[in-house]
This record gives sequence, C-alpha cells and structure tokens, in this order.
Amino acid sequence: MPHSWLYTVSGLVVGFLVGMTGVGGGSLMTPLLILLFGVKPQSAVGTDLLYAAITKIVGTALNRHHGVVQWNIVLWQVAGSLPAGLLCLIFLHQAGASPAVSTLIREVLGVALLLTVPAILFKPKLRTWSENAAFLTPDTVRFLTVGLGVLLGALVTLSSVGAGAVGMAALTILYPRLNTRTLVATDIAHAVPLALLAGTGHWLEGAVDPVMLMELLAGSIPGILLGIFYAGKLPDDVQRWFLSILLAIIGLRMI
Repeated sequence: MPHSWLYTVSGLVVGFLVGMTGVGGGSLMTPLLILLFGVKPQSAVGTDLLYAAITKIVGTALNRHHGVVQWNIVLWQVAGSLPAGLLCLIFLHQAGASPAVSTLIREVLGVALLLTVPAILFKPKLRTWSENAAFLTPDTVRFLTVGLGVLLGALVTLSSVGAGAVGMAALTILYPRLNTRTLVATDIAHAVPLALLAGTGHWLEGAVDPVMLMELLAGSIPGILLGIFYAGKLPDDVQRWFLSILLAIIGLRMI
C-alpha cells in the first residue's frame, strides 16, 4: 500500500492534464492505479470513475462560469451515453467479479488507449477534412453526436477510458469551428453524468476504494482548476506528441 501522498500527487498531475487538454482522466489514472500501484482492474475502474466525476464537476462549474460549455452538444451525447452505460453495468453485474472480467477490462482498456493515439495525432488533419466535408449536415452531426455518446458510454463504463481522448477527437471532427477551450469544456461537462452513472454502478458492486478516492481527489481538484487556467496555451504539437507516445506505451502494457 503506497503512501497517501503518492495518490494525491498522481491526482494532481492527472487533474492538471484533464483540465488543460480534456485528455488524461481514465487514460492515465486507471492504468496508473493498475500498473504502478497494483490495484485490481475492477477497483481501479470504479474508483477512477467517481474520481473523474467529482473532479470534472469542479471543472465544469468553472467552465460554466466562463460560458464556454456547449450544452446542446452535451445533451445529444448524454442521449446515447447514459443508456449504453446502463446496459454495460447490467452486463458487469450479471458477469460478477471474476478473472475473466478482470482480463476483459484490461484488454478493453488497452485497446481504448491505442485507439486514442491516432485520434490525437491526426486531430489537425481530421479538423481540416471535416471543415470541407459537405455531408456533415446539421442533422447528420446531431445523429453522429448521439452515436458518439453510445460508443463513449460503453468504453467509459467498461474501462473508464474514452470520454477524453476519443471524445475530443470526435468532437473536433463534428464541430471543427469550435475552439479548443470550448471543445475541452464541453467534453468535460459530458463526462460528469456518464462517470457518475458508471461510478455509482461500480460502487454498488463493491468496486470502489473510498480512502483511495479521497486521496486522489485531494490532488485532482486543485489540479483541474490549474489545468483549466492553462487550457489552449500549450503548443498543440507538443501536447499531441507527448500524450500520443505516453498513451501508446501504456496501452501496449495493458494488453
């Protein structure tokens, strides 16, 4: 059992990355808990989901104050993500705690992390392409936004990964004219109800460590507030390559 300050420092670093980039919550914290601290996959996912929900409530409150959240986009995503998340929770409840479920979670987590790498690396090209995509009509964009919610609902509930990296890349394609700060704020706001639903489900299954959760939050809340202050200020190329290399290494370790 590591010293509590290590959890707090981890929360601070990950919270900062979430606030600054919209990426890094489940993508970093869950693998960190499994690989570095030796936490069981179910407990790591469940604890991270509630950690992310509470951290992002604070971030969303600050972003709402600044008026940078696109609430219509949040609602379209929620229409897909909450039903998908609920279905995944029912599946996990029926499957119960077992080595097979632990293996499934690790593999879904690893695949989700590897999917985020091209999503981050090619984000500028995807933005340019989508700006000229004639088929992306307003109705199509709304439909795809709901579909994105379904995908994220499943990924986040099973692995706690996806709402940040995959979500940000997809929002960049669907809404290329929105600036980075608005996309980050919108992505964080959508993650709140999804992480609350999934985290509560894992809590009811006994897969949350309350003490570890509080120690993570002690660092993540100031971290996300600091990260929001720096959102959009780090050179995009530096940010993309750093996150891509880091997530690729972690994803390969998880599989």
